[in-house]
Amino acid sequence: MQVTEEDGGRLNAFAKEPRMEVMDAGGPTSRSTQLLVIGGAALVLLMVAVAAGIS
Repeated sequence: MQVTEEDGGRLNAFAKEPRMEVMDAGGPTSRSTQLLVIGGAALVLLMVAVAAGIS
Protein backbone atom coordinates (compact mmCIF):
# COMPACT_ATOMS: atom_id res chain seq x y z
CA MET A 1 0.00 0.00 0.00
CA GLN A 2 1.37 3.39 -0.98
CA VAL A 3 1.30 6.09 1.71
CA THR A 4 1.79 9.79 1.03
CA GLU A 5 2.05 12.66 3.47
CA GLU A 6 -0.29 15.60 2.95
CA ASP A 7 -0.02 19.15 4.26
CA GLY A 8 -0.26 19.24 8.03
CA GLY A 9 1.42 15.86 8.47
CA ARG A 10 -1.64 13.75 7.65
CA LEU A 11 -1.03 10.39 5.98
CA ASN A 12 -3.06 9.23 2.98
CA ALA A 13 -2.98 5.53 2.05
CA PHE A 14 -3.76 4.29 -1.47
CA ALA A 15 -4.64 0.65 -2.17
CA LYS A 16 -2.66 -1.23 -4.80
CA GLU A 17 -4.99 -1.79 -7.73
CA PRO A 18 -4.81 -4.78 -10.09
CA ARG A 19 -3.58 -4.32 -13.65
CA MET A 20 -6.25 -3.57 -16.24
CA GLU A 21 -7.04 -6.02 -19.02
CA VAL A 22 -8.19 -4.80 -22.42
CA MET A 23 -11.11 -6.87 -23.68
CA ASP A 24 -12.01 -7.20 -27.35
CA ALA A 25 -15.37 -5.63 -28.19
CA GLY A 26 -17.85 -7.92 -29.90
CA GLY A 27 -16.28 -11.13 -28.72
CA PRO A 28 -18.15 -14.39 -29.12
CA THR A 29 -21.10 -14.73 -26.75
CA SER A 30 -22.07 -18.16 -25.56
CA ARG A 31 -25.48 -19.69 -26.15
CA SER A 32 -26.21 -19.75 -22.41
CA THR A 33 -25.56 -16.01 -22.13
CA GLN A 34 -27.96 -15.27 -24.97
CA LEU A 35 -30.59 -17.51 -23.37
CA LEU A 36 -30.15 -15.74 -20.03
CA VAL A 37 -30.63 -12.29 -21.60
CA ILE A 38 -33.72 -13.39 -23.55
CA GLY A 39 -35.18 -15.09 -20.48
CA GLY A 40 -34.57 -11.99 -18.36
CA ALA A 41 -36.26 -9.74 -20.92
CA ALA A 42 -39.25 -12.11 -21.08
CA LEU A 43 -39.50 -12.11 -17.28
CA VAL A 44 -39.49 -8.31 -17.15
CA LEU A 45 -42.20 -8.11 -19.82
CA LEU A 46 -44.28 -10.68 -17.93
CA MET A 47 -43.97 -8.73 -14.67
CA VAL A 48 -45.01 -5.49 -16.43
CA ALA A 49 -48.03 -7.27 -17.94
CA VAL A 50 -49.05 -8.67 -14.54
CA ALA A 51 -48.66 -5.26 -12.90
CA ALA A 52 -50.76 -3.64 -15.65
CA GLY A 53 -53.40 -6.36 -15.25
CA ILE A 54 -53.61 -5.84 -11.49
CA SER A 55 -53.98 -2.06 -11.69
